[in-house]
Amino acid sequence: MGYKMPLKSWFSLFGLTCSAFIFNTSEFIPMGLLTDIAADLVTTEARAGIIISVYAWVVTLLSLPLMILASRFELRKLILATLCVFVLFQLLSSISANYSMLMFSRIGVACAHSIFWSIVSPIAVRIVPPNCQPLALSMIVTGTSIAMIFGLPLGRFIGLQVGWRMTFLCIGLFALVLLGYLTYLLPKVPSRGQFTFRQVPSLFQNRLLLGIYLLTFAMAAATYTAYSYIEPFLKQIAQMPDTYITFTLMTFGAMGILGSIAFSKLYPLEPCRFISIAILGIASCILLLKPSTTLAGSLLIILPCSLWGICFTAFNISLQAEIINYSPQNATAVSMSIYSGIFNLGIGIGTSLGGIVCTWLTIADIGYAGGLTALAAFFFWYKKVYPLKKAMQ
Repeated sequence: MGYKMPLKSWFSLFGLTCSAFIFNTSEFIPMGLLTDIAADLVTTEARAGIIISVYAWVVTLLSLPLMILASRFELRKLILATLCVFVLFQLLSSISANYSMLMFSRIGVACAHSIFWSIVSPIAVRIVPPNCQPLALSMIVTGTSIAMIFGLPLGRFIGLQVGWRMTFLCIGLFALVLLGYLTYLLPKVPSRGQFTFRQVPSLFQNRLLLGIYLLTFAMAAATYTAYSYIEPFLKQIAQMPDTYITFTLMTFGAMGILGSIAFSKLYPLEPCRFISIAILGIASCILLLKPSTTLAGSLLIILPCSLWGICFTAFNISLQAEIINYSPQNATAVSMSIYSGIFNLGIGIGTSLGGIVCTWLTIADIGYAGGLTALAAFFFWYKKVYPLKKAMQ
């Protein structure tokens, strides 16, 4: 089916897609440069990883209130102002002389992140004709996927060649170009302030929706207990050279495309079974991280990382579909904002748990900690959420 819309709408949508790419690249880039950042700032990987945790906690705390407050402002001006803040703090990250300065700059970027992901999807669907809204949303998701496939490995490559600060500088300069692009092309998008803080508690009275949120938190925590430290793990435990580490990270992201295809083909047929397989797949892959470094050489670890990328993308899209399906129609955007906040809370807790494992055990054990957490999440899904979903079908 063709999509007919004005050329300016296509260009605006492309700019928003690129913005989604750069925001997600910025969020995850410290994970690919954790060793270099820690060494340069004379600290441990665990302490450097706290930067990732704090970023996630800021997003967790601000996503919902900013989603509601942002509805009071004209959205074009709001997203342009958000990009300005993003550029400013990215440039500050690039000149950070110490740990505290980098932490402050990342908190600033996280504030911009919170606003951006609260409004980018509503803007995308409102600048296109109604029949093109699914395309608009899919393009925003594509931007986030490409960030995992190319943004993180490319940022890591730049960091390894010319220093991690240059990676942040490149992100800031790219965002500055996008700011000029969207200033010229993005149309005005009037605000629609319909959902209030008083209505938020009603969402948590939906037991199935609450169960999905708890499952989201648990699986995000399980995944990022290991993934936040995957770069130093591959370097120290798998003893991979830098080029292979970059390839492995790129493969993880690229396999997400297969997870998306699997979702479109299989999820509509058996949603519960599809989610169950995705969760067990994630748990198995994380648990296999350490064994795969000793069974047949370090390169074997690429296999569980690839399957991990497939399963995690499939799980993530599935949970978003579940939230859309079981949320009130007038609260879908707020429900997704809560999902984003809870997901980032899981990232923060998972990164902290991974840091504790690195500090008190060894970095080799992050896979066991993350995998056991994922298994616990599966039993919660199977015993609590699965029956509720079956009852509502």
